[in-house]
Amino acid sequence: MKVKIYGFFVLILLTSTAAYLPSQSEDDELIEMFHRINDEVLANSRAYETLGDACKTIGHRLTGSANGKKAEEYSFNLLKSYGFKDVKYQPFQVEAWSRDTVTLAIAPRKSDNFQDVEVVALAMTPVEAKTSAEIVDVGNGLEPDFQAVKNKLTGKIALVNIGLLPPIKGTRNLHRSEKTALAIEYGAIGVIFVNTVKGNVLLTGTASVTGGLIAIPAVCISLESGMQIRAWQSQEPNLLAMIDMKNFSRMIKSRNVVATIKGDSKKYRDEKIVIGGHLDSWDLAHGAIDNGIGSFSILDIARTFKALNLKPKRTVEFVMFMGEEEGLLGSKAMIERSKRNNSLEKVVFMMNLDMANNANGFNTAGREEMVPLFTKMGELIKKVEPTYKNNIINQAGLHSDHQTFMLEGIPTASPIGGIAPEALGCYHANCDRFDLVKKDEMVNTVRYTAMMLYALANADQIPAKKLDFYSTRDFFIKQNLRKELELGHEWKWGDSE
Repeated sequence: MKVKIYGFFVLILLTSTAAYLPSQSEDDELIEMFHRINDEVLANSRAYETLGDACKTIGHRLTGSANGKKAEEYSFNLLKSYGFKDVKYQPFQVEAWSRDTVTLAIAPRKSDNFQDVEVVALAMTPVEAKTSAEIVDVGNGLEPDFQAVKNKLTGKIALVNIGLLPPIKGTRNLHRSEKTALAIEYGAIGVIFVNTVKGNVLLTGTASVTGGLIAIPAVCISLESGMQIRAWQSQEPNLLAMIDMKNFSRMIKSRNVVATIKGDSKKYRDEKIVIGGHLDSWDLAHGAIDNGIGSFSILDIARTFKALNLKPKRTVEFVMFMGEEEGLLGSKAMIERSKRNNSLEKVVFMMNLDMANNANGFNTAGREEMVPLFTKMGELIKKVEPTYKNNIINQAGLHSDHQTFMLEGIPTASPIGGIAPEALGCYHANCDRFDLVKKDEMVNTVRYTAMMLYALANADQIPAKKLDFYSTRDFFIKQNLRKELELGHEWKWGDSE
């Protein structure tokens, strides 16, 4: 019976979306356009080269820094050079955090023989903190882990894994900012995060769920240092940690960069598709993987549209967001601006590229209405490039700029592919440099995403419609994201069900 019901549901879904799928003649036109896009990208892509040049001439792209400003100007000028006349800065106010000094020292309770541990500060930590307390191991830092030590943690420093270390199966990890929020909730006065990547890799990132400064110090150590501390704890259960940090924080202006191709159809031009990715990066390295490969792929998709003089039915906005790493600040500013000028209703879809690499399919982010269209378009892409895998997943997640649009009920999607383990391990870390990037993988992201973007911009209908206030609430509950949004102070529906 369950099989029959499921089959009936699939039949209904396919029938209801059939009207949105292109006819054979439209298929042929799309395939011809996909060939043009494919040939252009394979012959002339500049994604890899421009990212390499930016890494060399700018370095990191921390929001609010001189380098961040240079990155904004670099992308603005690049879009201009590709022939965009409608390129604009979208300025916004941001609390710019930057690191100064930080130290971590460990010693047994009845000893002043402190041993220094190599460490980096997490962002949005206090301007000044000097904290000394006993270490309490909270393991993976999920809520059950905090519950297990709730009577021990008040006034102590939590030792928490940034990722998930065994033994654990089938559990969704929490963002480091959410783990920090839980540590504060359970009374900790400091957090030491343990990276879960081998090779003495130090990782940074925001420790704040709100984008504002938090009240306690939070730092990150390597996996190897964490293992040593835990081994030491087994012999000396009452180890003390001393965190001494100084940072900078001030209000400055930052800017998103937006280039627009206006829709060529009177019927559709007021519908807007946003394709965006964050340009900013952390300051420990170049931010080549996070998110150079995503943002510079978008810049090259924009170049491709201009080089081919593509005129989609719908308006397309190519957006370089700043401030993502410090709390989705640029995308939040864009949404607020759109609300003020009454243009948010025009946004019918958002495609996000954050660490998108070697694309071989798409994630339709929990909107099952989009699966048939993406599947059909993927089959057309395979007719142009048979090696394209057309992998489709449909699972919503948070913590990148698409989240801001999802909270407004706007459907989103992202390309999916893969990143080599040695590159993925450098996420937010001191090894995220350009030599990790592979040109052919960036080219794949550009050509397949450009094809899908063109198909969406010319579809007769976008099957997934904007959700209303309470339907958006139900969507997040169905996707098991309520707790994460509550921890991030983004749940706006109170206790309603």
